[in-house]
Amino acid sequence: MILYLNPFTGLAGDMLLAALLDAGSPIEAVRQAVTATGLTGWSLRAERVRSGPLMATRVRIDVDDDATERPASVLREIAARAGLPLADAALAAIAEAEGAVHGMPAADVHLHELGGHDTLIDIVGCAAALHALGVTDVHCAPLPLGSGTVTTRHGRLPVPAPATLALLHGARVRGDAIAGETVTPTGAALLRAAGASYEPPPPMTIRGSGYGTGTRTLPDRPNVVVAMLGEPPGEATRQVVLSTNVDDVTGEVLAHVIERALAAGAADAWSTPATMKKGRPAHVLHVLVAQELADSLQTLMLRETGSLGLRRSHVEKLALPRRTTTVNIRGGKVRIKHGPWGAKAEYDDLVKLADVTGEPLRQLAREAIDGQ
Repeated sequence: MILYLNPFTGLAGDMLLAALLDAGSPIEAVRQAVTATGLTGWSLRAERVRSGPLMATRVRIDVDDDATERPASVLREIAARAGLPLADAALAAIAEAEGAVHGMPAADVHLHELGGHDTLIDIVGCAAALHALGVTDVHCAPLPLGSGTVTTRHGRLPVPAPATLALLHGARVRGDAIAGETVTPTGAALLRAAGASYEPPPPMTIRGSGYGTGTRTLPDRPNVVVAMLGEPPGEATRQVVLSTNVDDVTGEVLAHVIERALAAGAADAWSTPATMKKGRPAHVLHVLVAQELADSLQTLMLRETGSLGLRRSHVEKLALPRRTTTVNIRGGKVRIKHGPWGAKAEYDDLVKLADVTGEPLRQLAREAIDGQ
């Protein structure tokens, strides 16, 4: 899934989280991820509010612990319990930026304004929401930089704050007349951790959208970040379907031909049951293949089945984007194939693991998907 962000008035962690919830991320997935960190004394809810002329989502975070200072290393240890690499990457980026600004190793950084529950909930929450939405590619419009100063523990500093500016290296920005801080360190760190590219929206089919707002009210415009979710377009290629009817070929031979066709470069191969003239049971053997391989696969089918002819149909094959990840379960590795609308564990890997562990295949498949 592609995420395209339009930070209309800027970007903060709570605004991004609100936009992702508004775009369809289940809030329970966010709550579960934060709970997994071991944090206590907090609550999170989302509410629909009006920001200027627009309706948007705003998150409300209430905490019993009002401490705002913690070592960055402690925040990373807490966030790591959620098992979300993006959250750790965002906190690591903040620590590195603060260390560069203050001339110390990232491991020694003590966060002041960013050391509280709010930062952890925003970062872990956004990481969980992105995961729940299946986002793999993040794009962002140029970020508006405000003007003036911001008050910190170190006194008044120019906008953007030094750590934020360090986190924005490589980002595209634009000037804006909004006074004060428009991009927060948390927002900038999340973009960096997600590997955001600052380009126009890529070709995609929009599947969802959301508006996230913060607590700030602006006199002349809604204070929102817009999130758009889209599927990348599939790649259509010209292919050939070779089909032949056979009523005197065993199932073993059909399976052999299908395996041979796939090994020879066919995109797919399968058979379907059929009833031919005089009620004879039969099968139709199909092979989907690129045009340049059609002749050789045609010869293979006719030679192996003994059929006296076949049909050639020219079709367009639409291939949606896919990717593969790997999870470790029960001491073994299982590949997970991800498509735009779901994921599936690799059958061959599950079979090997089932042979070793003695566990049911379907149980291992569930564990592999749950362990993503």
